[in-house]
Amino acid sequence: MRHSLRFPPAVLLVTACALWGAATVLNKALLASIDPVTLLVVQLAPSALFLWAVVRITACPFPAKSYWLPLIALGVLNPGISYTLNLMGLASVSASVSTLLWAAEPLMILGLAALCLGEKVTWPLLLVMLLGGFGVALVANVHGGLGDAIAPRGMVLLLGAVLCCAFYTVFSRKLVESVDPVFTVALQQTAGLAWAVALLLADTPFGSVDDIGAIPPGLLVAAAISGLLYYAAAYWLYIAALRWVPAAVAGSYFNVIPIFGVGLAWLFLGETLTPVQWLGAGAILASTYALVRLTHGAGSRSAE
Repeated sequence: MRHSLRFPPAVLLVTACALWGAATVLNKALLASIDPVTLLVVQLAPSALFLWAVVRITACPFPAKSYWLPLIALGVLNPGISYTLNLMGLASVSASVSTLLWAAEPLMILGLAALCLGEKVTWPLLLVMLLGGFGVALVANVHGGLGDAIAPRGMVLLLGAVLCCAFYTVFSRKLVESVDPVFTVALQQTAGLAWAVALLLADTPFGSVDDIGAIPPGLLVAAAISGLLYYAAAYWLYIAALRWVPAAVAGSYFNVIPIFGVGLAWLFLGETLTPVQWLGAGAILASTYALVRLTHGAGSRSAE
């Protein structure tokens, strides 16, 4: 990864967030022609191959065998189950709303860490969580009964995807400290690919093996590129930046993702948000920013 040192960590992190936001918009366009599970397989396959090539080229150390099963299980959870739900939900929800709902992930992580790990939640943190939950409710259009008959299911699927990623973060905190990050991502994306292939072989309404052969070559290439952007390139840049900045600082850059997601969705898909949803977006971003400030401050004090 020495070539990545030519750029400051901030550039790497902003670029990673831009790729995540752009790939969400591209995924939304691709889902008009490709079923969710089929798309996930087409995306994860080139990404996993690329990452294993990186593992081989950089001679990443393999962890002890005792780490493999937990890492694989977490990979089935994320990207396997999580991004299956994400693409299923994105099929009926706008890219703009999707990126904003994902901005609620740090709040879910905080709540799960309190419930599962017994981490202390102060009153300021609790108020931040409530503000974020209020924002999610507005973005999800709860005040309007969730609009049509399709949107509620999409919202539930997307929030389920975010919750899976939050669980993943909480339960992988200690585990990933002992394993090379590139190897971790490669193994977990392979596990997620195995999950997606199993669903594809099950021939569900969300995708089948026959679907892959029916995808036009141009769309197939676009789907593969979106997978490389979303899973391989963005994670590569993020991991490279983590070598030089604290995790709390890197996590604060996630606030940039909705800016790219909403902006690109407006530019290329013509999506817009209602005034109430804009209010919810502001509440989510404000709560996430406050959360980063509070948790970063606590981390700094504990390190002294």
